[in-house]
Amino acid sequence: MKTVVLFITVVLNALSVGFFFAWSFSVILGTKKVANITYLETMQSINKEILNPVFFIVFFGSLIALILNAYLQYSNKTVFYLVLASAIVYLVGTFGITAFGNVPLNNQLEVLNINQLSVLELKDFRIYYENSWNQYHNLRTMSSMISFILLLISIIIQKSI
Repeated sequence: MKTVVLFITVVLNALSVGFFFAWSFSVILGTKKVANITYLETMQSINKEILNPVFFIVFFGSLIALILNAYLQYSNKTVFYLVLASAIVYLVGTFGITAFGNVPLNNQLEVLNINQLSVLELKDFRIYYENSWNQYHNLRTMSSMISFILLLISIIIQKSI
């Protein structure tokens, strides 16, 4: 059981960190080069499409698997504390920043009728949204990487004991 949960935890967290990392070095770079209205339309579309079962399984499943894995590792204190730290970093830095940073920005964008904005209003909202959103995204990407590294360290330690 421990091995299966550990495997699922690693796979889900690898997918999560990979998603955020790839987004940073592909989508963000691409959207920096498009017009303001195109950027806002694109982000509105992405924000709707991201709410799908696969994303939810990876995003929420990572956290659930980390918590379950920590519980199962309780007898091995060193591994337990590393997995617990990984879970806390993911909870606060990845899940929390998404829930309390990126999602509220996405909600603001969702209700925005971009076709009724002036060129200046489009530019101003894009600057506000893009700068804030990317800062939050960078934090959650780093957090997911740290969480994943802690998980990998726990595996190395577990195998060396």
